[in-house]
Amino acid sequence: MLDLALHAQNGPVSLADISERQGISLSYLEQLFAKLRRSSLVSSVRGPGGGYQLARVMESIQVVQVIDAVNESVDATRCQGLGDCHAGDTCLTHHLWCDLSQQIHEFLSGISLADLVTRREVQEVAQRQDLRRIAGRIPHLDKIETSAVE
Repeated sequence: MLDLALHAQNGPVSLADISERQGISLSYLEQLFAKLRRSSLVSSVRGPGGGYQLARVMESIQVVQVIDAVNESVDATRCQGLGDCHAGDTCLTHHLWCDLSQQIHEFLSGISLADLVTRREVQEVAQRQDLRRIAGRIPHLDKIETSAVE
């Protein structure tokens, strides 16, 4: 989603491009984006030049919404919050880990894609990834020096 947000100004972004930049398998991205589409976080554009785009402005998409949409967990407990962590009973630190899980969820609720996109560190990584991608596609640029960006 962050890659999509970073490249949104150029129109729909293909999953193949995200896969290449992020080193994530295309089939896994297809599964994730199906879930993101069902949660109305992205929309697809068919045809030449098609791909995915954000369904809403990035300021209104919180990181926790992305995590929840793809059924990931920020649960810090070993028992997935069920309380059967110590031989079927609640362990001594169960409530501590539940509280941490809640704090993580609240923290991620306060961060939007826009917040991440504007971070200098994120911009530098994205620029490095784009330069490496370009260098890999143009034979005479395959020796481009990207360490200046890092």
